Amino acid sequence: MSDFQRIAPDRAQALREQGAVVVDVRDAQSFAQAHIPGARHLDNHSLHDFIAQADLDQPLIVSCYHGNSSQGAAAYLASQGFREVYSLDGGFELWRANYPAEIARTVSE
Repeated sequence: MSDFQRIAPDRAQALREQGAVVVDVRDAQSFAQAHIPGARHLDNHSLHDFIAQADLDQPLIVSCYHGNSSQGAAAYLASQGFREVYSLDGGFELWRANYPAEIARTVSE
Protein backbone atom coordinates (compact mmCIF):
# COMPACT_ATOMS: atom_id res chain seq x y z
CA MET A 1 0.00 0.00 0.00
CA SER A 2 1.50 3.34 -0.96
CA ASP A 3 -1.52 5.35 0.05
CA PHE A 4 -2.76 6.93 3.23
CA GLN A 5 -6.14 7.86 4.67
CA ARG A 6 -7.22 11.17 6.12
CA ILE A 7 -8.93 10.75 9.48
CA ALA A 8 -10.71 12.94 12.00
CA PRO A 9 -9.40 13.39 15.56
CA ASP A 10 -11.97 10.97 17.03
CA ARG A 11 -10.76 8.16 14.75
CA ALA A 12 -7.14 9.08 15.53
CA GLN A 13 -7.89 8.90 19.24
CA ALA A 14 -9.43 5.44 18.83
CA LEU A 15 -6.42 4.22 16.84
CA ARG A 16 -4.08 5.75 19.42
CA GLU A 17 -5.86 3.83 22.16
CA GLN A 18 -5.29 0.66 20.12
CA GLY A 19 -1.54 1.30 19.92
CA ALA A 20 -1.06 3.36 16.76
CA VAL A 21 2.16 5.35 16.58
CA VAL A 22 1.76 9.13 16.32
CA VAL A 23 4.39 11.29 14.64
CA ASP A 24 4.34 15.09 14.55
CA VAL A 25 6.03 16.89 11.65
CA ARG A 26 5.72 20.44 13.02
CA ASP A 27 8.84 22.39 13.96
CA ALA A 28 10.68 21.35 17.12
CA GLN A 29 9.65 24.42 19.14
CA SER A 30 5.93 23.95 18.41
CA PHE A 31 6.21 20.26 19.25
CA ALA A 32 7.93 21.06 22.56
CA GLN A 33 5.24 23.57 23.50
CA ALA A 34 2.36 21.14 22.93
CA HIS A 35 1.74 17.83 21.18
CA ILE A 36 -0.41 14.71 21.26
CA PRO A 37 0.70 12.56 24.22
CA GLY A 38 3.11 9.85 23.12
CA ALA A 39 3.79 11.52 19.77
CA ARG A 40 7.28 11.42 18.37
CA HIS A 41 8.72 14.50 16.70
CA LEU A 42 9.79 13.70 13.17
CA ASP A 43 11.96 15.95 11.01
CA ASN A 44 14.52 15.56 8.23
CA HIS A 45 17.20 14.66 10.78
CA SER A 46 15.25 11.90 12.56
CA LEU A 47 13.34 10.50 9.58
CA HIS A 48 15.88 7.89 8.43
CA ASP A 49 16.36 6.41 11.92
CA PHE A 50 12.60 6.40 12.53
CA ILE A 51 11.95 4.44 9.33
CA ALA A 52 14.84 2.03 9.99
CA GLN A 53 13.59 1.22 13.51
CA ALA A 54 9.82 1.29 12.94
CA ASP A 55 7.39 -1.60 12.81
CA LEU A 56 5.98 -1.09 9.30
CA ASP A 57 2.87 -3.09 10.19
CA GLN A 58 1.90 -0.85 13.13
CA PRO A 59 -0.68 1.86 12.29
CA LEU A 60 0.94 5.29 11.92
CA ILE A 61 -0.79 8.67 12.40
CA VAL A 62 0.92 11.78 11.02
CA SER A 63 0.09 15.16 12.54
CA CYS A 64 1.08 18.71 11.59
CA TYR A 65 -0.42 22.16 12.27
CA HIS A 66 -3.66 22.05 10.28
CA GLY A 67 -3.60 18.77 8.36
CA ASN A 68 -1.87 19.90 5.16
CA SER A 69 1.83 19.07 5.61
CA SER A 70 0.91 15.76 7.23
CA GLN A 71 -0.60 14.56 3.95
CA GLY A 72 2.72 14.82 2.11
CA ALA A 73 4.55 13.21 5.01
CA ALA A 74 1.96 10.42 5.20
CA ALA A 75 2.26 9.74 1.47
CA TYR A 76 6.04 9.57 1.79
CA LEU A 77 5.91 7.22 4.79
CA ALA A 78 3.42 4.98 2.97
CA SER A 79 5.82 4.85 0.01
CA GLN A 80 8.56 3.72 2.42
CA GLY A 81 6.63 0.57 3.31
CA PHE A 82 4.32 1.54 6.17
CA ARG A 83 1.17 -0.48 5.60
CA GLU A 84 -1.39 1.61 7.49
CA VAL A 85 -0.78 5.36 7.38
CA TYR A 86 -3.15 8.13 8.38
CA SER A 87 -3.02 11.92 8.12
CA LEU A 88 -4.79 13.77 10.93
CA ASP A 89 -7.40 16.06 9.38
CA GLY A 90 -7.29 19.50 10.98
CA GLY A 91 -3.89 18.67 12.43
CA PHE A 92 -2.82 19.42 15.96
CA GLU A 93 -5.02 22.53 16.10
CA LEU A 94 -8.21 20.51 15.61
CA TRP A 95 -6.90 17.86 18.00
CA ARG A 96 -6.34 20.54 20.65
CA ALA A 97 -9.88 21.87 20.11
CA ASN A 98 -11.42 18.40 20.47
CA TYR A 99 -9.14 16.99 23.18
CA PRO A 100 -7.87 19.88 25.32
CA ALA A 101 -7.02 17.49 28.16
CA GLU A 102 -4.97 15.30 25.79
CA ILE A 103 -1.99 17.64 25.35
CA ALA A 104 1.60 16.94 26.35
CA ARG A 105 4.50 19.35 26.66
CA THR A 106 8.23 18.80 26.53
CA VAL A 107 9.90 20.49 29.47
CA SER A 108 13.42 21.66 28.80
CA GLU A 109 14.98 23.35 31.78
